[in-house]
Amino acid sequence: MATQPAPVSPRFWSPWRIARWTIVAGLLLLPLIAMQFTNEVNWTPGDFVFAAILIGGSALVYDIAVLTTASHAYRGGIALALAASFLLVWINGAVGIIGNEDNPANLMFGGPLTIAFLGALLSRFRPRGMARTMTAAAIAQIAVGLIALAMGILIPFVTLFFAALWGASGALFRKAAG
Repeated sequence: MATQPAPVSPRFWSPWRIARWTIVAGLLLLPLIAMQFTNEVNWTPGDFVFAAILIGGSALVYDIAVLTTASHAYRGGIALALAASFLLVWINGAVGIIGNEDNPANLMFGGPLTIAFLGALLSRFRPRGMARTMTAAAIAQIAVGLIALAMGILIPFVTLFFAALWGASGALFRKAAG
């Protein structure tokens, strides 16, 4: 006798999840629609693939967190870490934070991203390890700002903004750890 598949969790098809993925689809369609009305927006297929991976990947990671934990603090920590990661990659890829997107100094912003990514893997996404990881990413972000300052480049808003995102993420993970 064949067994019945397990029922899908009611949380799986929640209105919030549907709204998240609708927003993802809308964000990806927005430049395509804009390209029909203006020459100012000119995305290549590669731009759409990059955006789909970045936006869709962020939404997928958040979705997994929502489906695997009921902790609002953990979900908030993931959301802030994803926001910091997404914005660093998007801004650097689009226009660059220091000078333009081709300025090699922008590679420094990969440091906090690498710390966040590797730390999350090494901590196996557990709240206590994630708290330490995000705190380390915040410290690395401040170090990037100080290195830029030593190079004669002043980016206090960017440094404080991203360090605050990493730090707040770490605080939420600390709360989730109890």
